[in-house]
Amino acid sequence: MLTRYRVMAYVTAVMLLVLCACMVAKYGFGVGEDVTFMVSQTHGVLYIIYLIFAFDLGSKARWPFGKLLWILLSGTIPTAAFFVERKVVREVQPLIAGSAPVAAKV
Repeated sequence: MLTRYRVMAYVTAVMLLVLCACMVAKYGFGVGEDVTFMVSQTHGVLYIIYLIFAFDLGSKARWPFGKLLWILLSGTIPTAAFFVERKVVREVQPLIAGSAPVAAKV
């Protein structure tokens, strides 16, 4: 659960930075319109997957709505996901480490 969130946070953040570079190239220099389109579509799909994993983690950690909203929006602010991801992992890691394993019912 936490690993999937971490991977998607990093992937979404990197893709957003690539998208920003593509937008500068497209609107600043008039090049790369097709690349910008593909990167924007890819980032959109990856952001939706990030939202699913972040919402799942937030519901299991029982975060208040404001905190969950900030974490969900961090994928839309360049570089924010890097910082938010670190804070989330520091907060959730003790919750995972402190939980006792549950035996499966047969």
